[in-house]
Amino acid sequence: MAAGMNAEILEHLQQVIRADIGAGLYHGVVLQVARGGQLALDVAIGSADAAQTKPLARDSVFSIFSVTKAFTNVLTLRAIGRGQFALTTPISELIPEFRGDGREKIQIWHLLSHQAGFPIIFEVKPGMYIDRFDEMIAAVIEVVKPIEPPTERVAYSPLVHHVLMAEALRRTDPKRRSYRQMVQEDLLTPLRMNDTAVGLRADLKARHVVPDFRGNYPIGHRGHSNYGPNGAFEEEHAEMPWVGIASTVPDMFRFAEMLRRDGSLDGARILSPAILAQARLNWTGDKPNELSSQRSKDLGWTPAPAYIGLGFSLRGTALCNHLFGTLASPGTYGNNGAGSTLYWIDPERDITFVCLTAGVMESNANVERFQRLSDIVLTAAD
Repeated sequence: MAAGMNAEILEHLQQVIRADIGAGLYHGVVLQVARGGQLALDVAIGSADAAQTKPLARDSVFSIFSVTKAFTNVLTLRAIGRGQFALTTPISELIPEFRGDGREKIQIWHLLSHQAGFPIIFEVKPGMYIDRFDEMIAAVIEVVKPIEPPTERVAYSPLVHHVLMAEALRRTDPKRRSYRQMVQEDLLTPLRMNDTAVGLRADLKARHVVPDFRGNYPIGHRGHSNYGPNGAFEEEHAEMPWVGIASTVPDMFRFAEMLRRDGSLDGARILSPAILAQARLNWTGDKPNELSSQRSKDLGWTPAPAYIGLGFSLRGTALCNHLFGTLASPGTYGNNGAGSTLYWIDPERDITFVCLTAGVMESNANVERFQRLSDIVLTAAD
């Protein structure tokens, strides 16, 4: 037994992962599980590639996809705590060009909770390069308009909300810093996340797990260096506040531990307990997430409540298919990225789970995979 976790069940978890990899469901996993901040499991299993020729290591660097949004969310919550703007501030007040067609009604909290009323957009303009932030915000301002008033529905935003929040951060930052600088100076440096970067920093490239989408994502991700259809994830200077951070499991564990400890870690205060308490509440009621509901209809899954707070996904109370498992406490919260990346914190059981994987899975298969792994972890808690 380690950290109040059953060693036999944690060993079984690793056997399940090895069986999944052997069946070709995904290529490999780096995983850390802790209770009360004490590591109970710290493993790298499998490889970065389908042929199993590039073994993963604990310090393998992953493109964390939409877990990037967690960093943008935390910076936004931090800015609110410092009075740069409020949860109720209209985004058009911070970005005056983003007016008209009902956009004035959209407030910061609508963006954080995926209730702004925009259509679900995976790319702003077909085939455009996505690695330069100035081009992305210009395109969003030009093209994106709501199709309904805020809070009518919950429609997960693949990119628009976080492009807008990052621009709000840039325009209100007292030092007029870039998004990259804010992530580095306000999050990565104080949390000592030395193997994490906005874009693929040069010294991280040798350890980078090049994303293998395996046909499981609706669009490509092109960068100006033309490294390929998903080359934006290999761009050193990419600045994509919705999908563009590269990190390791040990670094993501420090990020998750900061949240578990109410916004502070090793003397670095990132967020206040007050704003985290608000962020961990369910702000979407019983409304379903339109994106996941569309994806799960083919399997006959019953639409479940979205359970989204201010920047965090929540477990909630419904017995439903869920990345955090069916056994997690209702207040469990975290974030995930396209078919491959996940962290969550169960505050009732004091468990932290961080898992970055190689070989992007189809969305529903990924939910089933992480639900199973999460439930095994939760079962291991004594």
